Amino acid sequence: MREHLGQRFDVPTGYLNTASIGVPPAAAAAAVRDSVQRWAAGTDRPGDFDEHVATARAAFARLVGVPADAVAQGSTAAQFVGLVAASVPDGTRVLVPAREFTSATFPFAAQAHRGVTVTEVELTELPSRVEGHDLVVTSVVQSADGRIADLDALRDAASAAGARVLLDATQAAGWTPLALDWAHWVVAAGYKWLLAPRGAAWMACRPEVLETTVPQTANWYAGQDVWSSVYGLPLRLAGNARRFDTSPVWFSQVGAAHSLNWLASLDLAGVRDHCVRLADAVLTGLGLPPAGSAIVSLDLGERAGRLAAAGVVSSQRAGRTRLAFHLYNTDEDVDLVLEALR
Repeated sequence: MREHLGQRFDVPTGYLNTASIGVPPAAAAAAVRDSVQRWAAGTDRPGDFDEHVATARAAFARLVGVPADAVAQGSTAAQFVGLVAASVPDGTRVLVPAREFTSATFPFAAQAHRGVTVTEVELTELPSRVEGHDLVVTSVVQSADGRIADLDALRDAASAAGARVLLDATQAAGWTPLALDWAHWVVAAGYKWLLAPRGAAWMACRPEVLETTVPQTANWYAGQDVWSSVYGLPLRLAGNARRFDTSPVWFSQVGAAHSLNWLASLDLAGVRDHCVRLADAVLTGLGLPPAGSAIVSLDLGERAGRLAAAGVVSSQRAGRTRLAFHLYNTDEDVDLVLEALR
């Protein structure tokens, strides 16, 4: 058990796999557990979850730097990326980083029958290659190795070229400060750094793309007034980003409301400093240069097995070992890694 900033975490020493699955505060897990017990007793009603949905939505908005009414809620980031991909005009030219997480790229590649093309370039070349493309899609932080996109340069280049930008903040939101109100779409799943149960995700979108993004999954929960939109035509969707809502995954939203609201109350610069300090301590302890990210990617070869033997929980991505440091990690985790690899 670990305590940090008023929250208790039942996370074991050596858990460095937040980039795959985040561990919730104990209070968030308890809230979900209580909700499941109410379900078993038949005491909850559908409307009882609206408060959790609204709380998580507003907290996500604060975490990425946008107004709450610019945020839609759903269940996966790929669901929202697919919504955008299905809405772009025929012949759209999309620019992405090489080896990008496929939930951000496959939805556009699947539109090839409409003449949509997807071009891969190195992450560092992204801003200089925007010209000649209609849309840039990139993760804020790369899933495989923790590299961070140059968002300032990308924003300026996209503005100059008249290109739109879709950002996937799944590996960034929750551990680093974000001000992404300039991007046309921002998506993120909640089950990693946002410490929510799987089944909660969000998309922020700018006003100018509300009408050009087609609500392919339009449903009752996207209605202007949710509880009077359950039956019958005509179409009456919300006038803001809620028009892209899907019916919420209730228990996921219960956990998300607790975890995201807590994270949004923190000094995210301090959170970033904590995570990066630990991650860079591993790199420097191994004689490698610091990377300035909460995610560490190591080429360990046969030594990778030593980490698991020592009790370190990590993941294998792109042929390398990936470690991820969040708020519940401490110098004890760093020492465990370094001792295992010495």
